[in-house]
Amino acid sequence: MDTIIEFFGSLETRPILRMALLVLPITLLWIMESSIPLFRLRYKTTKGKHAVVNFVLTFFHLAIHSLLAVVLVLVSDWCQQHQFGLVHWLHMPVWGILLTGILGMDFFGGWLVHFVEHKVPLFWRIHIVHHADNKIDVSTGLRHHPLEGINRWLFFTLGVLLTGLPIYAVMLGQTFMSMFTMFTHANINLPPWLDNAISWIFISPNAHKVHHHYKQPYTDSNFGTALSIWDRVFGTYRYLAPDAIRYGLDHHYPNAADENLLELLKSPFKKLDKVKSSEDLPPQQPYAGS
Repeated sequence: MDTIIEFFGSLETRPILRMALLVLPITLLWIMESSIPLFRLRYKTTKGKHAVVNFVLTFFHLAIHSLLAVVLVLVSDWCQQHQFGLVHWLHMPVWGILLTGILGMDFFGGWLVHFVEHKVPLFWRIHIVHHADNKIDVSTGLRHHPLEGINRWLFFTLGVLLTGLPIYAVMLGQTFMSMFTMFTHANINLPPWLDNAISWIFISPNAHKVHHHYKQPYTDSNFGTALSIWDRVFGTYRYLAPDAIRYGLDHHYPNAADENLLELLKSPFKKLDKVKSSEDLPPQQPYAGS
């Protein structure tokens, strides 16, 4: 326990290590996408150029998120000083605090904020950038509009305040979530029995791909980041066979502009129209699974 506390307790002050915890899984999953792809994605240009757009958005999103993390640390420290929050009120042992870090961060900073982003027009304007990607792969995982860093920070901070988590538990929960974000977006084909087994507790790659299907009600389902239990509890879990999934949006953003960085950055400031985007949906991606 002491090793875990020491590692995650100092993680916020070690940016190179935090970056490595992003880059290494992305690299591994990138290689796996070539070996066991779920779809044979037909990129507009190349996979590399598609990834550049996504990683530029990722950089700005993470930059804002990192700046605001200073406040998150202050809130966590305040909770420790004043013994405020669930873990203090219940006098949880260390293992309970660690478990609450995973559950609490995944609920507030994963499922809840994601649900709100789909239900509240102001938040949806910002979140559109993520769903506009027509080629879902590992680079899509952290593809968000810079303003979404503020949305996520608000809900993470709310979660820390209500749970009273110390910073080591916060960092454990956020690291756990970031790993799953890359894993669930990766264009990889796991054996059906394995993907199904994972999905009973965690969000599996196929389960999250359902969320990226262009058509309702599937777009508004499977909101979880790492854990599927929230979707199962709140009735938002849905299944769709992988070979029936089609990426993109059927409204609010032109699918042809899914790699136009300037248009993506401007999208939250444009009026949400009701014009269908399904007419410019790209062709169904060839299913490579079995």
